[in-house]
Amino acid sequence: MQKTKVVDFNLMLTLCFQLPMMMINLDWVFVFWAIQSVGGGMRDSRMSLLCFLLILGTTRGLNSREEQPLSRTGFQETIFAHKDAAYIKASPAVLGLRGQTTEWVNLEFLSPNPSNDDWVAVFSPSNFSAALCPPENNRMFPPFLCTAPIKFQFANYSSPAYRDSGKGFLKLQLINQRSDFSFALFSGGILNPKLVAVSNIIAFANPKAPIYPRLAHGKLWNEMTVTWTSGYGIDEAVPFVEWGPLGREQIRSPAGTLTFDRNSMCGAPARTVGWRDPGFIHTGFLKELWPNSKYTYKLGHKLFNGSFVWSQSYQFKASPYPGQNSVQRVVIFGDMGKDEADGSYEYNQFQPGALNTTKQLVRDLKNFDIVYHIGDICYANGYISQWDQFTSQIEPIASTVPYMLASGNHERDWPGTGSFYGNLDSGGECGVLAQTMFYTPAENRAKYSSDFGMFRFCIAHTEEDWREGTEQYEFIERCLATVDRQKQPWLIFLAHRVLGYSSDSYYAAEGSFDEPMGRESLQKLWQKYKVDIAMFGHVHNYERTCPIYQNICTMNEKHYYKGTLNGTIHIVVGGAGASLSDYTTLQTKWSIFKDHDHGFVKLTAFDHSNLLFEYKKSSDGNVYDSFRITRDYRDILACTMDSCPSMTLAS
Repeated sequence: MQKTKVVDFNLMLTLCFQLPMMMINLDWVFVFWAIQSVGGGMRDSRMSLLCFLLILGTTRGLNSREEQPLSRTGFQETIFAHKDAAYIKASPAVLGLRGQTTEWVNLEFLSPNPSNDDWVAVFSPSNFSAALCPPENNRMFPPFLCTAPIKFQFANYSSPAYRDSGKGFLKLQLINQRSDFSFALFSGGILNPKLVAVSNIIAFANPKAPIYPRLAHGKLWNEMTVTWTSGYGIDEAVPFVEWGPLGREQIRSPAGTLTFDRNSMCGAPARTVGWRDPGFIHTGFLKELWPNSKYTYKLGHKLFNGSFVWSQSYQFKASPYPGQNSVQRVVIFGDMGKDEADGSYEYNQFQPGALNTTKQLVRDLKNFDIVYHIGDICYANGYISQWDQFTSQIEPIASTVPYMLASGNHERDWPGTGSFYGNLDSGGECGVLAQTMFYTPAENRAKYSSDFGMFRFCIAHTEEDWREGTEQYEFIERCLATVDRQKQPWLIFLAHRVLGYSSDSYYAAEGSFDEPMGRESLQKLWQKYKVDIAMFGHVHNYERTCPIYQNICTMNEKHYYKGTLNGTIHIVVGGAGASLSDYTTLQTKWSIFKDHDHGFVKLTAFDHSNLLFEYKKSSDGNVYDSFRITRDYRDILACTMDSCPSMTLAS
């Protein structure tokens, strides 16, 4: 009997790794059935699900540009099967008694008919619907409950004897999400859920408390904004920020308040099973900051009864003056997402590197000054509660340094809503969440310029049309043209989708090595205005090119560039968390370094003439690729191919 199980397990592993190459034309119901059959039927559904997730993570269905083909997965009506002997208990009943926004919860449960299919779901608010709602599109995933659980875990996860004893224990991590929680024990697996037991209700001491601050630049260089989430509307409390120079008198600045409702969403699941009240999003403006000075702040709400609700205190350092000659350090990455620290499952779970990247950034927090997250922020894809999870995950970073965003396909795209790509990648969010949960210094919160000391960043929005003649093309040229390179010599272009060069297998198959109409529209601007580096996400790996113009390397050097580059270095840095993308087997002359791993990049400007670029892996924080640029101001003024007018009065 044991031997049979071993053979089945080996077959199962073989199937896990071979099916992605075979399943292009297979129905997903058949795929899941095949895994279950080889894996011993429903006796080991947890291993079956892990295998299923592995297959998803190794197919193009999990890459940014394609739809996830889960809509054809079979479903049955949820059966309510409460049993007198069954129970699930949660403790402690009250969380955050000392002001914590994150707490661990202990679950104890019993089922009279235990199975390895049994699973425990977390719901908030506690009053949930366990009825089944059929999927409307392929952005909806099992379990197809009408109230999507925030997350779930199998009953035998930390109780190996659960199948025999029926007794189980789980330890789950919860964050404050403005409402109470309950836990439900289900049998039947995620495809055929039967509600067995519902727990007692637990809650944070103050579920409405101000939480998860995220800093961002204002529209002026000496302005910082702080955005946070709470449960207090303007009809019950006045939001504000108390702040000032470290160790000196503090002042109070009022904050604006935004929110949105279900009708603001564009489709399912954001408008249906994935909907969850986002609470209220507040933004305060801290103005006339002294460059590089340290400030302290805390979030406050004055209730109409005269009492106050406070957050903890935080600190940040004001940005340098544009052109200021000081050491300035910038972190850039795309496609990070979120993951559960307790090992539980969530919808859209394909960001295995997210926690490692976050942890490395927290460890290195004293060694960088600002973050640019260039698209595919948290991959909520219409399951709204996951934005809370993401803002909680990055709080140690975003509360300390400016956390600047660019929107990607998983934030914006939805058919018939004006996005350049008419796919379903946003899960019905159509940009509302990204542009409300985070502040960006732009009228439309999409594309903007950002000055940081000796850097000028031009952040484009690839989900809008960027081609010549469009409003965005004019914005990009204006951003590049208006920088004073004597004061801000380091000119960086940022966007989500690859508009330059990538050896990703998808782009190679397209024959373009970038988005169609990508660099052909913009490369003359990069060349004309001598853009040093263009960075992109979307492709989940790392790649660096030579300085390049029109498919030709303009320099043969790989690690130390002196003088005029004569082209732009292109970087793909979309490997911060999401499942990794494969490279083409084609060898390109312009590709200098590739890494199939999770990581991020760091730019350090030592002065107006010296820049260091580093690529770091999320697994250990070590540098695996780097280069330096050394030059004088006269090198920027020098003409290169297509960078200066062919005729002048002097000539």
